Amino acid sequence: MTQDMRLAVSSDVPWVKAVTDAAYHHYIDRIGLVPAPMEADHAADVAAGRVFVAGDPVVGLVVLRTEADHLYLDNIAVHPDAQGTGLGRLLLGFVESRARELGLPEVRLLTNAMMWENQKLYERYGYEVVERRVDGPYDRIHYRKLLNSPPNG
Repeated sequence: MTQDMRLAVSSDVPWVKAVTDAAYHHYIDRIGLVPAPMEADHAADVAAGRVFVAGDPVVGLVVLRTEADHLYLDNIAVHPDAQGTGLGRLLLGFVESRARELGLPEVRLLTNAMMWENQKLYERYGYEVVERRVDGPYDRIHYRKLLNSPPNG
């Protein structure tokens, strides 16, 4: 598996869907509904240049949205077979590097309040809770990370 990140292309769409579904499927029973990333329009995100992938075949990905004052991490997914390999750390590092390249001062993201593993991960990598808010059926915790200093190892 290569650790290089690249912009996804249309032929990656089935992989993007498969990795996203595999990464989030186990949360369906816990939260009682299908996680939002599983219902995303992956083809539209790839066509818009928002998806970056890792691996050949794809085993990890991020979906990014560039806003005026921050980079929004819309989705981060690692296939279960690649979990525990450091790929999540690589993906988060890529997101932060991308924000810096774009001259953006922070990264924002959210996770479902029932996805405890994600909360621990984001907090370990320096993300701070901004708010907890219910959006329709989703109980979400919003995070941000200010990028005013170089990344720490």
